[in-house]
Amino acid sequence: MTDWTDFDRLAMRMALNQASRGLYSTGENPRVGAVIAKQDQILAEGFHQAPGCAHAEIEALAQLAHADAAGATCYVTLEPCSHTGKTGPCTEALISAGVTRVVAAMEDPNPEVSGRGISQLKAAGIQVEVGLLESEARALNAGFIKRMTEGRPLVWLKSAASLDGRTAMADGESKWITGPEARMDVQSLRARVGAVVTGIETIRMDDPRLTVRWSDTHIQLPPKATARQPLRVILDTHGRLPDSAALFDEPGEILWVTGAPKAHPQLDTGRVLSWVAPTADDGRIDLHALCNELARRGINELLVEAGATLAGAWIQARLVDHGVLYMAPKLLGPRGLSLYDVGPAQLADAPALFISDVRKVGADLRVDWTLGVN
Repeated sequence: MTDWTDFDRLAMRMALNQASRGLYSTGENPRVGAVIAKQDQILAEGFHQAPGCAHAEIEALAQLAHADAAGATCYVTLEPCSHTGKTGPCTEALISAGVTRVVAAMEDPNPEVSGRGISQLKAAGIQVEVGLLESEARALNAGFIKRMTEGRPLVWLKSAASLDGRTAMADGESKWITGPEARMDVQSLRARVGAVVTGIETIRMDDPRLTVRWSDTHIQLPPKATARQPLRVILDTHGRLPDSAALFDEPGEILWVTGAPKAHPQLDTGRVLSWVAPTADDGRIDLHALCNELARRGINELLVEAGATLAGAWIQARLVDHGVLYMAPKLLGPRGLSLYDVGPAQLADAPALFISDVRKVGADLRVDWTLGVN
C-alpha cells in the first residue's frame, strides 16, 4: 500500500475540487482536475472545462514555465490519456514537461486508455502511483465509468409527490405540487445530465419543455464552456407525439423513440431525430436497449422525469441508480394519482430502497435513494 503524505492528500483534494468545476459542462467526457506541485508547494491547477477543450493536465502545465514543471509531481483525478482524440495525449505533455511523478486517483475505464497511460509514463521513467482518494474520483465520474464498463448511462429518476405519495389530482392536475426552490433544484439535475427521458403521456398531459432554465440555476459555467441543453428523449411506442408542443419551442435536440417507423412533420424540419427501438415482451420500449443506445450516443447520465407507469418500469427493470423524490407538505388523498406503478404481489416482493439523504429544499423535502437488494 502506498504511503501517501498529508500533502499528497491535500493536493489530490484540490484536484478533485478542480474536477468538480466541470460538473455541468464536460458532456460525454469525464470530469477531471489536476494539480502540479513541487517540494510541497502548489504551482498550478487546472480542469477539463468542456468537450474539445484542453485536458486538466494541459491546463495546469500551460500556467508554468518548462523549468518550473521539471521535477514536479502531477496530481490528477483520472489516469492521463495516451491517445489522440479531440486533443493530444496528456502522457506526452507530462513527459515533455519533465514531470517526475504522477499520482492518479484512478485508472481510466476507457478501453482506449485503461492502463496504457500509466505504462507509457512508467516507460519514460516517471514514478506513477494510483488509488489516492479513488472513491471520491469514482463518485464524480460514476456515469462515465458506467458507460465505459457496462455500456449504459447512470440513471437518475426524479419524482415529486405529496406527503401521502400522490403525484397529481385524479384529473391529472399537478402544477405545482412542490415549491419554487424544489423546482429550481430540478434545474440543476437537468443541467448535469446528458439526456432527459419522459413518456408520451407526460408530453400529452403536462406539455413540458424539459429544458434547463440556466438563468434560474445560478450555476457558474467555466469560461470556455457554453450553456447546453440535454437531449430530450420521448418514449412513444405507438407514435402519438403531437404535431405542436412546448417541447418544440425550445432549442436542443429531441430524440423520438418509437416501436415502429413513424412519420412526423417535425422530422422534416430537423428539430426531431427518430430511433426505432426494440420492444419488450409487454410491447413497451425495451429500456435496456434504450440505455445501450443512449450510451452509444455519448450519454453518461440521464434523468427520467415520468409518470407512475414509466417510472415504475425503470424501477422494475432495476435500471435506477439514483432516485430523487421531492415531497411537498400537502395531502391529496386516495383519489390522487400514485407515485410509482410497481405492483408487488406481496410485501416481500416490494422493491427495497436505501435512503441516502433527506434534506429540506424550501418548504419541501428532498429524499435521495438507491435501489436495495431484495
